Amino acid sequence: MYIRINIGILLFGLTCSSLRAQEHAGNPVFAGWYADPETAVFGHHYWIYPTYSAKYKDQVFFDAFSSPDLVHWEKHARIIDTNAVRWAKQAMWAPAIAVKDGKYYFFFAANDIQHDSAVGGIGVAVADRPEGPYRDYLGKPLIDKFHNGAQPIDQAVFKDKDGSWYMIYGGWKHCNIVRLKPDFKGLIPFADGTVFKEITPEGYVEGPYMIYRKGKYYFMWSEGGWGGPDYSVAYAMADSPMGPFRRIGKILQQDMQVATGAGHHSVLHIPGTDDYYIVYHRRPLGETDANHRVTCIDKMEFGEDGLIKPVKITKEGVTERRLK
Repeated sequence: MYIRINIGILLFGLTCSSLRAQEHAGNPVFAGWYADPETAVFGHHYWIYPTYSAKYKDQVFFDAFSSPDLVHWEKHARIIDTNAVRWAKQAMWAPAIAVKDGKYYFFFAANDIQHDSAVGGIGVAVADRPEGPYRDYLGKPLIDKFHNGAQPIDQAVFKDKDGSWYMIYGGWKHCNIVRLKPDFKGLIPFADGTVFKEITPEGYVEGPYMIYRKGKYYFMWSEGGWGGPDYSVAYAMADSPMGPFRRIGKILQQDMQVATGAGHHSVLHIPGTDDYYIVYHRRPLGETDANHRVTCIDKMEFGEDGLIKPVKITKEGVTERRLK
C-alpha cells in the first residue's frame, strides 16, 4: 500500500510537471490597455515596451514589462515620462529599443505633430539598464519635420548584418528609411547624398518593422484604421533594406471568434534558433473604445519558400519558453 501510494504521488507529480511545462501565457499577456508593442531580448529576459493606450493628453509616460519565460511578466512603471523629456507634451507613442556599447537607447514619438512648425517628432532617450530610468538623449527630437510626406512617428530601429543601423518610420501612408550615426545623435546621408529615402509599399499606413532572415529583408507594416476592426499587418520582401518592396499580403488580422483590430506589431526572434513570435495589439470582442487595446503574443512561422504564413491569433497565447 505504501509503495502504491507513493507511485501514485510520483505519477501525479510528473503529470503536474508536464502541465506546468505546457503552461500558456494567455492573451493578453499582461493587464492594462497597451498598444504598439516593441519587443527585445536582453540577457535571460524578454522585454516588451508598449504605448500606454489612452487619450493623447494622458499618454505622457511609458511602462515596460519583462519576463523570464514569456508567461510571467513583471511591470516596470514609468521608465520615462514627460518630466524627463521637456519638449514632449502628449501622445508618446510606439517605442523602439536598441542596445549598443552597454547603453540602452529608447526611441519614441511624441506630440503627434501635424505640420513642420509644430514641436515634436521622433526622440531618443538613454539608460544604463533596460528598465531605465531613461533620460532625454538629445534635448530635442531626432526627426521633427515631414519628409516625403511621412509624419515622424512609429519608428523601428534595425541593425543590418554589416553593423549599420537604420531606422524606418512614418505615418500618413508614407514610410522613410534613414541611416543612424553610430552614436545615434544624428543621421548619415546615403551614397547619393539623400538622407530620407521613401520605401512606401502599396497599402502602407503606419507601424513599419523590419527583420533579416536567410538573405532576405522582411518589411512589415500596418494597414487600415488603428481605431477600427480592419487594422491588420501586411508584408513585403527584398534583397536590400531599401527595397524595392512589393506587397505580398496580410499576415495578421482580426478573427471574429477571438479579437478585432490586430495590428502594429514587432517580431521576437529567439536567439540561436529559427523560431519567431509576433507581438502585437488587438481589441477585445465587444470593445468599441478605440483606446481599449491589449498586447498579445502568437507564433509567426515561415514556409519552405520563405513566405510568412498567416498568423493564427489565439486566446491561449504561447507556451512557456526560457532563454538559454
